[in-house]
Amino acid sequence: MKESPIQLPPPRLKGRVSIEEAIYQRRTHRTYKNRPITIEEISQLLFVGQGITNKEGGRTVPSAGALYPIEMYLVAGNVKGIAPGAYKYKPETHELIKVLDGDKRKELSEATLFQFWVEDAAAVIVLCGVFWRTMIKYRERGKYFVFMEMGHTAQNISLQSIPLGLGTVCIGGFNKRKVKRILNLRGDEVPLYLLPIGKIFKNYYKKERETMKKFKHLLEEVFSRYSRNHE
Repeated sequence: MKESPIQLPPPRLKGRVSIEEAIYQRRTHRTYKNRPITIEEISQLLFVGQGITNKEGGRTVPSAGALYPIEMYLVAGNVKGIAPGAYKYKPETHELIKVLDGDKRKELSEATLFQFWVEDAAAVIVLCGVFWRTMIKYRERGKYFVFMEMGHTAQNISLQSIPLGLGTVCIGGFNKRKVKRILNLRGDEVPLYLLPIGKIFKNYYKKERETMKKFKHLLEEVFSRYSRNHE
C-alpha cells in the first residue's frame, strides 16, 4: 500500500537573524549533538533550498531558463515527526514522498570515505542534478548551469541553518554509484552534494578540532593497513 505524502508545516517567512548576520556566522560544522531536529526545521531548510515563492512557480534560487534541474532528498534518522527513511521533496506541494524505509545514514557515511559525521547527523539532505532538463535548452553549457544552481541551493540551506541553531557541511566527495544505489535514485538523477544537518555545540571550534583529529587518525589507520596488505 502506497503511503500518503507528508505535508510539511508552512515555512517561516521572517526570522530573528538578518541575512548579514547569517552570512557572518556561517561555518562548517561536522560535529552534532545527539538530539533530534524537528519537522518544522526540516520544512524550513527544504523550502529555502528549492521552495516555490509565487503563483508563477518561481523558486528560492535562480535557475537557468527556470528549468529547475535540482532534486532534493531527505535522509531522516533522528527527526521529530518524520520516521527514519528516505524521502523526496516535492516543491509544488511542499510535501515529502517516502521512497525508502529505514535509517540510511550509516550507509551514506560509508559511501563518503569514512566521513562519520554523516552518520552522526540527525538528517542528511541529498542534492541531485537532472542534467538533461537544462542541457536540452543550453546544450553543453547546461552542465555548468546545473552546478551553479546546486551552489545556490546549498548556500541557502547553509545560511538558513544559522537562525535554527543547526549546522551543516557541504560534502562533494563520495561514491556517486553507491549513493544512487542506497537511495534507489532514478537513472537521470545524479547525486552531487550531501548536507548533514544537526544541532551544534556552543564551543564548536573545540569540537571541530577533536573531530578532525579523529578523522585524521582514522584515515592514517586505514591507509597504513592498506599499505601493509599490499607490500
